[in-house]
Amino acid sequence: MRLGQTYTEHFRIETRQHEILGMDLGEGIPRRALLLGMALYVVWDGALLLLLGLPSRFTATLYILPPLVTVVYGVQRSRRTDRRWNITNWSLTVRYLVLGHRPVINGGRRAATRSEWLGRRARWESKTQTLARSAALGGLVERWLGDKDVPAGAGAPIHLAARPRLYGPDAVARAHGRKAHRNENEGDA
Repeated sequence: MRLGQTYTEHFRIETRQHEILGMDLGEGIPRRALLLGMALYVVWDGALLLLLGLPSRFTATLYILPPLVTVVYGVQRSRRTDRRWNITNWSLTVRYLVLGHRPVINGGRRAATRSEWLGRRARWESKTQTLARSAALGGLVERWLGDKDVPAGAGAPIHLAARPRLYGPDAVARAHGRKAHRNENEGDA
């Protein structure tokens, strides 16, 4: 497998909001981050309003701080994938842990059966080892993770030894010539 290196940074062209309701924002806030923050505040504060009611002096921090911290750290560029925000990697990780991954079999020609999916234990085991060792939550975590056995129908991994072939122009011309010759013979009949 070939790996490449990018020595120049990818272009980051982003629109900025320089003014909100007549208030000058200086160099401006990136609009995508602003829209993400507004959406998070609406969803978070709406849920808290339904659950807790209007904020008091003591709960005002709970209404303001979690979406703010999520936006500030979430819109920073990821160290794993430099084109993504941190919040994208977080959401992909949560999606993988909750829903799992459907394996691609034979280039997608066949859908994976349920026994071929990665189980909850395989996805969560590295994250829950500490909880499973604790006396209070160990039994609950083990019950939630499921059996340690490999499901029926799932076997050992298959190691492929694929060999790429490079066809030159002469082989392509021969193959094309055979097809053209066949088409001419079929047209005569």
